[in-house]
Amino acid sequence: MDLKFDRIASVLFLAVGVLFIIGSRQLTSSSYGSVVGPDIFPLVLGIALVLLSIRLFFETFQNKSNQEKKEKLEYKPFIIIFIATLLYILTLESIGYVITTFLFLFVCFQTMERSKWVNSLIISALFSGLVYFLFVEVLKGTLPGWPVWFS
Repeated sequence: MDLKFDRIASVLFLAVGVLFIIGSRQLTSSSYGSVVGPDIFPLVLGIALVLLSIRLFFETFQNKSNQEKKEKLEYKPFIIIFIATLLYILTLESIGYVITTFLFLFVCFQTMERSKWVNSLIISALFSGLVYFLFVEVLKGTLPGWPVWFS
């Protein structure tokens, strides 16, 4: 853990979180046919980013004893998750939320821990299905549905 890097990163993330909050306040609060407006997600994301960056900033002052340990950076998992994120962004509209999110989560879970593929499969399926149901059915929001060839 590089404490100087973490302090700088926490301040940058704090600034990005504040910008998300400010930007979300400029969006309309509702959209046609949806109870949940487009301003909710950036607002919640900004608040979460601000809170997490404040926590990271204060944790850097508490972890001075671990400064001698130098962790080896793992590039392969980072590249795999980065590519999975790009593919997720590019295919979300065409394939749909449930399938794309399931595949993205499964790849990320397997990148982090390969041995538990059954748990990864179950958690990915439950999470993507549950979030889709809650957002679309309960909150009456809109997410990209199933692909045209699947319906």
